[in-house]
Amino acid sequence: MIDSHTHLDLCEPPDSELVSAAEAAGVTRMLTVGIDGASCRAALAAAEAFPQVYAAVGRHPNAARGFDDADLAELRALAAHERCVAIGETGLDFYRDRAPRADQQRAFAAQIELARETSKPLVIHSRAAEDETLAQLASEASGVRVVLHCFSMPDQLAACLERGYEISFAGNVTYPSAAALRSAAAHVPEDHLLVETDAPYLSPQPVRKHENQPAFVSHTLSYLAELRGVSPGELAAAVEANAARVFGW
Repeated sequence: MIDSHTHLDLCEPPDSELVSAAEAAGVTRMLTVGIDGASCRAALAAAEAFPQVYAAVGRHPNAARGFDDADLAELRALAAHERCVAIGETGLDFYRDRAPRADQQRAFAAQIELARETSKPLVIHSRAAEDETLAQLASEASGVRVVLHCFSMPDQLAACLERGYEISFAGNVTYPSAAALRSAAAHVPEDHLLVETDAPYLSPQPVRKHENQPAFVSHTLSYLAELRGVSPGELAAAVEANAARVFGW
């Protein structure tokens, strides 16, 4: 199994415990994702320390206030690290007013270009900004591999698949209230499907009372396998192949 999106630095246990628990659960690869300069450096340090861990470096839209050329230069330097396999997470978040929309859009545009420049996939965060996120991707991200992390726009699934985007589901697909997400998860072509934890957030339903961690991706994968009418082993193999293709690990 793989965890295509986690935040080791935000989880309470030490990285060594998280990686050990994930390995015991059968997780062979995980992508830990930076959201600002400090967390990007932490992600790269974890990727240096553990062969199972790879890093994505980016500026989260909620951390995009005042994004400028110096911030882009920092990201470019971090992205040159040999253990960095993706740019992001980046995108638009209009749910909270933590950064002006213009700053978010500027940071998003810069990271789209960095993904193109580095030939690395672009990991997208979008909340309460579906139309704006997809519009900016349509106008600026031609030719860039796009991963829609914690997929949350089931009404736009057809458009996302038409563009060739990778669709990644987190533990919230297992929640009783997530009927629309479940329907989307049942219809994503096998070769565009990824599974993630977004740890420490969005623990899957069977462990919802606990803080999420990469080991718990097994619950989401098993749920999706049952939903799609395949064995967990079959789905795990397909998702592993997808992640290897997308992230080049």
